[in-house]
Amino acid sequence: MNNKVLIVGSMALDTVQTPFGRVEDAVGGAGVYAATAASLLAPVCLVGVIGDDFPSEALDDLQERGVDLTGVQQVAEAQSFQWSGQYEYDMGEADTLDTQLNVFADFDPVLPAGWQDCGYVFLANIQPSLQLKVLDQINSPMLTVSDTMNFWIENARDELLEVLSRVDVAAMNDAEIRQLTEEPNLAQAAQQVLGMGPKYVLIKKGEYGAALVARWGQFCLPSYPLPAVIDPTGAGDSFAGGFIGFLAWSGQAEEEQLRQAMAIGTVTASACVEDFSVEGLQRLTVTHLYRRYETLRGMVHFDECPLPA
Repeated sequence: MNNKVLIVGSMALDTVQTPFGRVEDAVGGAGVYAATAASLLAPVCLVGVIGDDFPSEALDDLQERGVDLTGVQQVAEAQSFQWSGQYEYDMGEADTLDTQLNVFADFDPVLPAGWQDCGYVFLANIQPSLQLKVLDQINSPMLTVSDTMNFWIENARDELLEVLSRVDVAAMNDAEIRQLTEEPNLAQAAQQVLGMGPKYVLIKKGEYGAALVARWGQFCLPSYPLPAVIDPTGAGDSFAGGFIGFLAWSGQAEEEQLRQAMAIGTVTASACVEDFSVEGLQRLTVTHLYRRYETLRGMVHFDECPLPA
Protein backbone atom coordinates (compact mmCIF):
# COMPACT_ATOMS: atom_id res chain seq x y z
CA MET A 1 0.00 0.00 0.00
CA ASN A 2 1.26 3.51 -0.82
CA ASN A 3 0.15 7.12 -0.63
CA LYS A 4 -0.63 7.43 -4.33
CA VAL A 5 -4.07 8.72 -5.32
CA LEU A 6 -5.85 6.76 -8.00
CA ILE A 7 -8.36 8.91 -9.91
CA VAL A 8 -10.74 7.46 -12.47
CA GLY A 9 -12.85 9.90 -14.45
CA SER A 10 -13.56 11.84 -17.59
CA MET A 11 -11.08 13.88 -19.59
CA ALA A 12 -12.99 16.33 -21.72
CA LEU A 13 -13.03 19.38 -23.94
CA ASP A 14 -15.54 21.88 -22.59
CA THR A 15 -17.29 24.83 -24.15
CA VAL A 16 -18.49 27.05 -21.31
CA GLN A 17 -20.43 30.31 -21.28
CA THR A 18 -20.75 32.34 -18.08
CA PRO A 19 -21.72 35.98 -17.50
CA PHE A 20 -17.98 36.71 -17.42
CA GLY A 21 -16.81 35.12 -20.65
CA ARG A 22 -16.73 32.12 -22.91
CA VAL A 23 -14.22 29.39 -23.73
CA GLU A 24 -14.36 26.74 -26.46
CA ASP A 25 -12.77 23.30 -26.30
CA ALA A 26 -11.15 24.11 -22.97
CA VAL A 27 -9.53 21.26 -21.05
CA GLY A 28 -11.91 19.81 -18.48
CA GLY A 29 -13.51 16.64 -17.20
CA ALA A 30 -13.86 15.33 -13.65
CA GLY A 31 -10.67 13.30 -13.85
CA VAL A 32 -8.60 16.26 -15.01
CA TYR A 33 -9.95 18.65 -12.37
CA ALA A 34 -9.51 16.14 -9.55
CA ALA A 35 -6.02 15.09 -10.67
CA THR A 36 -4.85 18.70 -11.04
CA ALA A 37 -6.10 19.48 -7.53
CA ALA A 38 -4.80 16.34 -5.80
CA SER A 39 -1.37 16.55 -7.44
CA LEU A 40 -0.56 19.64 -5.41
CA LEU A 41 -0.25 17.42 -2.33
CA ALA A 42 0.24 13.81 -3.44
CA PRO A 43 1.33 11.66 -6.39
CA VAL A 44 -1.59 10.89 -8.69
CA CYS A 45 -2.35 7.99 -11.04
CA LEU A 46 -5.00 9.00 -13.59
CA VAL A 47 -7.21 6.57 -15.53
CA GLY A 48 -9.22 7.98 -18.42
CA VAL A 49 -9.69 7.97 -22.18
CA ILE A 50 -9.09 10.67 -24.81
CA GLY A 51 -9.11 11.09 -28.55
CA ASP A 52 -6.23 12.39 -30.60
CA ASP A 53 -7.77 15.87 -30.43
CA PHE A 54 -6.91 16.24 -26.72
CA PRO A 55 -4.18 18.91 -26.40
CA SER A 56 -0.71 17.49 -25.85
CA GLU A 57 0.10 20.61 -23.81
CA ALA A 58 -2.57 19.63 -21.29
CA LEU A 59 -1.03 16.18 -20.93
CA ASP A 60 2.39 17.76 -20.48
CA ASP A 61 1.01 20.04 -17.76
CA LEU A 62 -0.40 17.06 -15.86
CA GLN A 63 2.86 15.15 -16.12
CA GLU A 64 4.83 18.15 -14.92
CA ARG A 65 2.61 18.13 -11.82
CA GLY A 66 3.58 14.52 -11.16
CA VAL A 67 0.43 12.90 -12.57
CA ASP A 68 1.15 9.44 -13.97
CA LEU A 69 -0.75 9.11 -17.27
CA THR A 70 0.07 5.45 -17.93
CA GLY A 71 -3.61 4.67 -17.36
CA VAL A 72 -4.87 7.18 -19.93
CA GLN A 73 -5.98 5.48 -23.14
CA GLN A 74 -5.63 7.55 -26.32
CA VAL A 75 -7.80 6.42 -29.26
CA ALA A 76 -6.45 7.32 -32.70
CA GLU A 77 -8.66 9.10 -35.20
CA ALA A 78 -11.35 9.68 -32.57
CA GLN A 79 -12.72 12.62 -30.62
CA SER A 80 -12.55 13.20 -26.89
CA PHE A 81 -15.60 13.60 -24.66
CA GLN A 82 -17.10 17.04 -25.28
CA TRP A 83 -19.48 19.02 -23.07
CA SER A 84 -21.09 22.39 -23.60
CA GLY A 85 -22.85 24.36 -20.86
CA GLN A 86 -24.03 27.78 -19.84
CA TYR A 87 -24.33 29.49 -16.44
CA GLU A 88 -26.66 32.32 -15.50
CA TYR A 89 -25.75 35.02 -12.97
CA ASP A 90 -26.54 32.92 -9.91
CA MET A 91 -23.86 30.42 -11.13
CA GLY A 92 -25.60 27.69 -9.14
CA GLU A 93 -25.94 25.05 -11.85
CA ALA A 94 -25.05 24.82 -15.51
CA ASP A 95 -27.60 24.36 -18.26
CA THR A 96 -26.19 21.59 -20.43
CA LEU A 97 -26.41 22.58 -24.09
CA ASP A 98 -24.67 19.59 -25.66
CA THR A 99 -22.94 16.36 -24.63
CA GLN A 100 -20.92 14.19 -27.00
CA LEU A 101 -19.53 11.08 -25.32
CA ASN A 102 -17.31 10.09 -28.26
CA VAL A 103 -14.48 7.86 -26.92
CA PHE A 104 -15.95 8.04 -23.43
CA ALA A 105 -18.91 5.94 -24.58
CA ASP A 106 -16.65 2.86 -24.71
CA PHE A 107 -14.50 3.72 -21.69
CA ASP A 108 -13.18 0.57 -20.01
CA PRO A 109 -11.08 1.43 -16.94
CA VAL A 110 -8.24 -1.07 -16.67
CA LEU A 111 -5.55 -0.37 -14.08
CA PRO A 112 -1.92 -0.66 -15.17
CA ALA A 113 0.32 -3.09 -13.30
CA GLY A 114 1.13 -1.88 -9.79
CA TRP A 115 -1.76 0.57 -9.56
CA GLN A 116 -3.87 -1.96 -7.69
CA ASP A 117 -2.00 -0.95 -4.53
CA CYS A 118 -2.80 2.76 -4.63
CA GLY A 119 -3.77 3.73 -1.10
CA TYR A 120 -6.38 6.37 -1.96
CA VAL A 121 -9.05 6.14 -4.65
CA PHE A 122 -11.42 8.73 -6.11
CA LEU A 123 -14.10 7.36 -8.41
CA ALA A 124 -15.35 10.43 -10.22
CA ASN A 125 -18.78 10.71 -11.81
CA ILE A 126 -18.87 7.76 -14.21
CA GLN A 127 -21.26 4.84 -14.63
CA PRO A 128 -21.60 2.91 -11.36
CA SER A 129 -20.83 -0.30 -13.26
CA LEU A 130 -17.42 1.14 -14.16
CA GLN A 131 -16.86 2.30 -10.58
CA LEU A 132 -17.53 -1.29 -9.47
CA LYS A 133 -15.06 -2.58 -12.05
CA VAL A 134 -12.37 -0.33 -10.57
CA LEU A 135 -13.22 -1.42 -7.03
CA ASP A 136 -12.80 -5.04 -8.14
CA GLN A 137 -9.25 -4.26 -9.29
CA ILE A 138 -7.84 -2.55 -6.19
CA ASN A 139 -6.31 -4.13 -3.10
CA SER A 140 -7.59 -2.89 0.29
CA PRO A 141 -7.02 0.86 -0.12
CA MET A 142 -6.81 3.19 2.86
CA LEU A 143 -9.72 5.33 1.62
CA THR A 144 -12.17 5.25 -1.28
CA VAL A 145 -14.37 8.15 -2.38
CA SER A 146 -17.14 7.96 -4.99
CA ASP A 147 -19.08 10.69 -6.76
CA THR A 148 -22.33 10.35 -8.68
CA MET A 149 -25.07 12.34 -10.43
CA ASN A 150 -28.84 12.43 -10.78
CA PHE A 151 -28.80 10.38 -14.01
CA TRP A 152 -27.21 7.36 -12.28
CA ILE A 153 -29.54 7.69 -9.29
CA GLU A 154 -32.49 7.42 -11.64
CA ASN A 155 -31.18 4.93 -14.19
CA ALA A 156 -28.58 2.76 -12.43
CA ARG A 157 -29.83 2.73 -8.85
CA ASP A 158 -29.03 -0.90 -8.00
CA GLU A 159 -25.43 -0.60 -9.21
CA LEU A 160 -25.05 2.73 -7.42
CA LEU A 161 -26.26 1.19 -4.16
CA GLU A 162 -23.64 -1.53 -4.54
CA VAL A 163 -20.97 1.14 -5.02
CA LEU A 164 -22.14 2.93 -1.86
CA SER A 165 -21.93 -0.32 0.08
CA ARG A 166 -18.25 -0.66 -0.86
CA VAL A 167 -16.77 2.85 -0.52
CA ASP A 168 -15.71 4.85 2.53
CA VAL A 169 -16.95 8.28 1.42
CA ALA A 170 -20.05 8.95 -0.68
CA ALA A 171 -19.92 12.41 -2.27
CA MET A 172 -23.01 14.04 -3.74
CA ASN A 173 -24.70 17.41 -3.83
CA ASP A 174 -27.79 18.32 -1.84
CA ALA A 175 -30.19 17.68 -4.72
CA GLU A 176 -28.69 14.25 -5.42
CA ILE A 177 -28.85 13.05 -1.82
CA ARG A 178 -32.49 14.14 -1.61
CA GLN A 179 -33.25 12.31 -4.87
CA LEU A 180 -31.47 9.15 -3.70
CA THR A 181 -33.24 8.98 -0.34
CA GLU A 182 -36.51 10.78 -1.18
CA GLU A 183 -35.92 12.68 2.06
CA PRO A 184 -36.05 16.52 1.97
CA ASN A 185 -34.18 16.98 5.27
CA LEU A 186 -30.45 16.78 4.56
CA ALA A 187 -29.51 15.57 8.03
CA GLN A 188 -31.95 12.68 7.85
CA ALA A 189 -31.02 11.97 4.24
CA ALA A 190 -27.34 11.70 5.20
CA GLN A 191 -28.19 9.22 7.95
CA GLN A 192 -30.04 7.09 5.40
CA VAL A 193 -27.00 7.07 3.13
CA LEU A 194 -24.77 6.05 6.03
CA GLY A 195 -27.10 3.11 6.46
CA MET A 196 -26.31 2.08 2.87
CA GLY A 197 -22.70 1.34 3.78
CA PRO A 198 -20.26 4.26 3.56
CA LYS A 199 -18.51 5.54 6.68
CA TYR A 200 -18.93 9.17 5.63
CA VAL A 201 -21.25 11.25 3.47
CA LEU A 202 -19.79 14.36 1.86
CA ILE A 203 -22.54 16.81 0.87
CA LYS A 204 -21.49 19.48 -1.61
CA LYS A 205 -23.62 22.62 -1.35
CA GLY A 206 -21.90 24.89 -3.85
CA GLU A 207 -21.72 28.51 -2.75
CA TYR A 208 -23.09 27.47 0.66
CA GLY A 209 -20.13 25.24 1.48
CA ALA A 210 -19.98 21.54 2.31
CA ALA A 211 -20.78 19.11 5.09
CA LEU A 212 -19.24 15.82 6.20
CA VAL A 213 -21.58 13.48 8.03
CA ALA A 214 -20.32 10.49 10.00
CA ARG A 215 -21.49 8.29 12.82
CA TRP A 216 -19.50 10.48 15.22
CA GLY A 217 -21.42 13.57 14.11
CA GLN A 218 -21.10 16.16 11.39
CA PHE A 219 -18.75 18.93 10.33
CA CYS A 220 -19.79 21.87 8.16
CA LEU A 221 -17.84 24.63 6.46
CA PRO A 222 -18.90 27.69 4.44
CA SER A 223 -17.40 28.33 1.05
CA TYR A 224 -14.24 30.43 0.84
CA PRO A 225 -15.12 34.11 0.21
CA LEU A 226 -14.10 35.36 -3.23
CA PRO A 227 -14.46 38.79 -4.85
CA ALA A 228 -15.51 37.13 -8.12
CA VAL A 229 -16.50 33.72 -9.41
CA ILE A 230 -15.69 33.29 -13.10
CA ASP A 231 -16.56 29.65 -13.84
CA PRO A 232 -17.80 27.04 -11.33
CA THR A 233 -17.20 24.11 -13.71
CA GLY A 234 -15.12 21.45 -11.96
CA ALA A 235 -15.46 22.94 -8.48
CA GLY A 236 -16.86 19.75 -6.95
CA ASP A 237 -14.16 17.60 -8.53
CA SER A 238 -11.48 20.06 -7.40
CA PHE A 239 -12.92 19.86 -3.89
CA ALA A 240 -12.71 16.06 -4.00
CA GLY A 241 -9.17 16.19 -5.38
CA GLY A 242 -7.99 18.52 -2.63
CA PHE A 243 -9.83 16.45 -0.02
CA ILE A 244 -8.30 13.10 -0.96
CA GLY A 245 -4.92 14.61 -1.87
CA PHE A 246 -4.56 16.00 1.64
CA LEU A 247 -5.54 12.68 3.24
CA ALA A 248 -2.96 10.88 1.09
CA TRP A 249 -0.34 13.43 2.13
CA SER A 250 -1.19 13.07 5.82
CA GLY A 251 -1.41 9.28 5.67
CA GLN A 252 -4.33 9.30 8.09
CA ALA A 253 -8.11 9.54 7.85
CA GLU A 254 -9.30 10.07 11.41
CA GLU A 255 -11.76 12.78 12.44
CA GLU A 256 -9.08 15.47 12.80
CA GLN A 257 -7.62 14.82 9.35
CA LEU A 258 -11.07 14.61 7.75
CA ARG A 259 -11.96 18.03 9.12
CA GLN A 260 -8.70 19.43 7.78
CA ALA A 261 -9.30 17.72 4.43
CA MET A 262 -12.70 19.41 4.20
CA ALA A 263 -11.02 22.79 4.59
CA ILE A 264 -8.33 21.93 2.06
CA GLY A 265 -10.98 20.82 -0.41
CA THR A 266 -12.91 24.05 0.15
CA VAL A 267 -9.96 26.35 -0.54
CA THR A 268 -8.82 24.23 -3.48
CA ALA A 269 -12.24 24.58 -5.07
CA SER A 270 -12.08 28.33 -4.49
CA ALA A 271 -9.03 28.53 -6.77
CA CYS A 272 -10.81 26.50 -9.45
CA VAL A 273 -13.77 28.88 -9.81
CA GLU A 274 -11.56 31.96 -10.21
CA ASP A 275 -10.88 31.16 -13.86
CA PHE A 276 -11.99 29.00 -16.77
CA SER A 277 -10.82 25.41 -17.19
CA VAL A 278 -7.94 24.40 -14.87
CA GLU A 279 -6.17 27.77 -15.09
CA GLY A 280 -7.01 28.75 -11.51
CA LEU A 281 -5.91 25.39 -10.12
CA GLN A 282 -2.64 25.51 -12.03
CA ARG A 283 -1.79 28.86 -10.42
CA LEU A 284 -2.47 27.53 -6.92
CA THR A 285 0.67 26.82 -4.90
CA VAL A 286 1.09 25.19 -1.51
CA THR A 287 1.83 28.63 -0.05
CA HIS A 288 -1.40 30.08 -1.46
CA LEU A 289 -3.28 26.99 -0.28
CA TYR A 290 -1.99 27.43 3.27
CA ARG A 291 -2.89 31.13 3.33
CA ARG A 292 -6.45 30.42 2.26
CA TYR A 293 -6.66 27.56 4.73
CA GLU A 294 -5.68 29.91 7.56
CA THR A 295 -8.17 32.54 6.38
CA LEU A 296 -10.96 29.98 6.35
CA ARG A 297 -9.90 28.67 9.75
CA GLY A 298 -10.06 32.18 11.16
CA MET A 299 -13.52 32.71 9.69
CA VAL A 300 -15.06 29.74 11.48
CA HIS A 301 -13.23 30.06 14.81
CA PHE A 302 -15.13 31.25 17.87
CA ASP A 303 -14.45 30.99 21.59
CA GLU A 304 -16.36 29.20 24.27
CA CYS A 305 -19.19 31.32 25.65
CA PRO A 306 -19.86 31.28 29.45
CA LEU A 307 -23.66 31.34 29.29
CA PRO A 308 -25.58 32.35 32.44
CA ALA A 309 -26.70 29.45 34.64
